[in-house]
Amino acid sequence: MKNDLEIARSVPLKPIGAIAAKAGLLPAEVEPYGHHKAKVSLSAIDRLKDRPQGRYIVVTAVTPTPLGEGKTVHTIGTSLGLGRLGKKVFTCLRQPSMGPLFGIKGGAAGGGWSQVVPMEEFNLHLTGDIHAVSAAHNLIAAHVDASILLKNRFGFDPARVSWRRVVDINDRVLRDILVGLGGDENGVPRRTGFDIAVASELMAILALADGVVDMRKRIGRVILGYRPDGTAVTADATKCAGAAAVILREAIKPTLMQTTEGTPCFVHAGPFANIAHGNSSIVADRIALKLADYVVTEAGFGADIGCEKFFNIKCRASGLVPSAAVVVTTVRALKMHSGRFKIVPGKPLDPALEREDLDAIEAGIGNLEKQIENVRIHGLPAVVAVNRFPSDTDREHDFVRKRALGAGAFAAEVSEVFGKGGEGGRALASAVDAACEKGGGKFRFLYPLEAPVKEKVETIARRMYGADGVDWSEQASADVARYEKLGYGGLPICMAKTHLSLTADPERKGRPTGFRLPVREVRLSAGAGFLYPLCGEMKTMPGLGSRPGLENVDLDERGEIVGLF
Repeated sequence: MKNDLEIARSVPLKPIGAIAAKAGLLPAEVEPYGHHKAKVSLSAIDRLKDRPQGRYIVVTAVTPTPLGEGKTVHTIGTSLGLGRLGKKVFTCLRQPSMGPLFGIKGGAAGGGWSQVVPMEEFNLHLTGDIHAVSAAHNLIAAHVDASILLKNRFGFDPARVSWRRVVDINDRVLRDILVGLGGDENGVPRRTGFDIAVASELMAILALADGVVDMRKRIGRVILGYRPDGTAVTADATKCAGAAAVILREAIKPTLMQTTEGTPCFVHAGPFANIAHGNSSIVADRIALKLADYVVTEAGFGADIGCEKFFNIKCRASGLVPSAAVVVTTVRALKMHSGRFKIVPGKPLDPALEREDLDAIEAGIGNLEKQIENVRIHGLPAVVAVNRFPSDTDREHDFVRKRALGAGAFAAEVSEVFGKGGEGGRALASAVDAACEKGGGKFRFLYPLEAPVKEKVETIARRMYGADGVDWSEQASADVARYEKLGYGGLPICMAKTHLSLTADPERKGRPTGFRLPVREVRLSAGAGFLYPLCGEMKTMPGLGSRPGLENVDLDERGEIVGLF
């Protein structure tokens, strides 16, 4: 079989204007960026406001291996399958960060015959939204440091500046740095650091804002630091919110692309799910839901992470009600969750992972059962997609399907969207359609916003992860008390936790029991509108490995990109 890049290049691409017109967008609402991508004006939301809405499907997964389990493949593939059933479909995805692209994960445009194309443009720069976020974020940071040096007219305590800098590259040496070491002309010395760009609060705002005006208001509420008396200094107070909003004026518009089967896809915003809320934008979903029978979107990592945030942060902000969830799993991941196998990026898989082993699946299937439970706690039907790999056996698939149904899944289907596109997703799409017909409309949030902050965190830890409780550091308790005193206790919670385990320890696989969740710090994203506890050793800036993927990426003799898959 061809590799992902070869498949993507073999697909005849339609002009983006044709994709937009077939989707129901007007020419005046489409702003082309080249031949195969375009920004879409938010004026479409007003024009379409009286149309009925389509059904809203979120795709999530088991706790993944470091290689991923095919969640983006199935977000696209579920759409393609629904299209094969005669439904009008729209896919909504996040824009990928170049950090993981050149690190471990590689491309994030899907895979096989279930991709967004052109995949090179999807993965690299796209329409520049991440760069705009970085520029706006770092402009604010420069303004903060300049104001502290030049008479400190906004009253910052230099030791309590909370606004770090960002860059869209995995660079661990920037996690903890000293700045302002060049004397009186170059800034007041202080300790700070960099986060990856997609962890910027401005990226979270881009995804959660309902338009330009709301985006500007949210940026104004961002807290940049604190004065010696403990009061907060906001972007509005420092008069920099307007400039940041101007930089992001075009970035608030979703980018339109196409799939390998010519269906429309919005690509917009890209917050990480283990650090931020891990979902694409509300404005993209709102436009798509007015244009299609089904909108399929993706929440980052497992159902305990991105999907929980989709339900309790994104759906709260948007008012949109999901109809069903797809939970992606692989035989490989369930064997890994037995604890008997270790999957290390860049190293060959253990050959035993590719042999039939029902006993290992039995030992690890508790993770799938918990993620099905996590969807059902929110009142939605869960459809399990078993992503077929060549080494899987029918007995293994039958075992997984039977156990998924026993755990309460509405349906469980083996999917071949990677190798067959929409045709390989017909059974999965039929199950999703049936789930919406018979099981939708009972959606509920996990916790009330008015509950105390610690109670909300405890609820997530106990019900989503299976923890016995939460251990609060002295700093985390002080953080909670301060935010509640400042009036932020009624915000939803955005847990920053490893995506590789239900616990805060990435080495604990399966469905662990008898553990407590350590919370070492709680941070505030006042503009995005959530509190985020940092659990365990969570990092907001990833690092490159000893042999990162960037070593495989190059230009060939024709100037074409190679190694990007």
